[in-house]
Amino acid sequence: MRTSVVICVYTEERWEDIRQAVESIGEQRRQPYELLLVVDHNPDLHVKLKRAYPQAIVVENRHEQGLSGGKNTGAELATGDIVAYLDDDAVADPGWLEALEEGFQDPAVVGVGGRTDPLWASGRRPKWFPHEFDWTVGCTYRGIPPVKAPIRNVMGGNAAFLRTAVLEVGGFRTGIGRSVQGRKSRPLGCEETEFCIRLAQRKPGAIMIYQPAAMIGHKVSRVRERFAYFRSRCFAEGLSKATVTQFVGTEDGLSSERAHAMKTLPLGVLRNLGEVAKGDAGGLGRAFAIVIGLAWTTWGYVLGRWRVRS
Repeated sequence: MRTSVVICVYTEERWEDIRQAVESIGEQRRQPYELLLVVDHNPDLHVKLKRAYPQAIVVENRHEQGLSGGKNTGAELATGDIVAYLDDDAVADPGWLEALEEGFQDPAVVGVGGRTDPLWASGRRPKWFPHEFDWTVGCTYRGIPPVKAPIRNVMGGNAAFLRTAVLEVGGFRTGIGRSVQGRKSRPLGCEETEFCIRLAQRKPGAIMIYQPAAMIGHKVSRVRERFAYFRSRCFAEGLSKATVTQFVGTEDGLSSERAHAMKTLPLGVLRNLGEVAKGDAGGLGRAFAIVIGLAWTTWGYVLGRWRVRS
């Protein structure tokens, strides 16, 4: 099984992060068939990376500026059977690639997503930050199955797909997530959600699975540890989900979200309030954050749907 690893990059400000990501690929127990670094419309970074990593295939994004364009470029230029995506600010566990590849032993599997743990810039999780909302910082959250299991969609920074499947359905849709260069704009997302749903709709019987053994650490900056970012990310997720449902329908587009909102989040509130009774004062903050997070996400979705209808 040949796997092409793709890391999409966009700024020299993340040079140290990129270096650590590339080094983590070099330390894999099962080495990839090839490593592609896709540079998003940054000629200086492109030249610098070609000099620093002659062992890698360093290319420029052929498509519209943004993460989706970079991922599509990687899939188009890769020559492996599988294309595996790793965020440029993430570090893969030595067994990451091996675990992803093992997920494809079932011929019905077209996509595999791994476990992503937060690497907090401050060195520890903020006491108010609920595990149910780790998705706001690009990490695996409470509510995802703790064991290997089928899921609706994987998380884009730690995922692998059959390359032919990516190309067959037209790749990742641009215009949903934020522009990679536009990091100061609203933190939109969901391009991988829309892609996975569209892939399942067009290939009946195709399966995507969560493989917790495929582990990576994802760096969380101090800005993203703040409650203000948490709220803005939740609101932006709602806006993004409204856009996704425009393309794939509300039934598939919100199936996982309904279960999370109706079951996981209420249980999270009760759990954290119970922890307050046990002496953990942070439980009150986490319960409050769950309520605010759900409210802001819902508000973003309602506003997004109104904009779509308008």
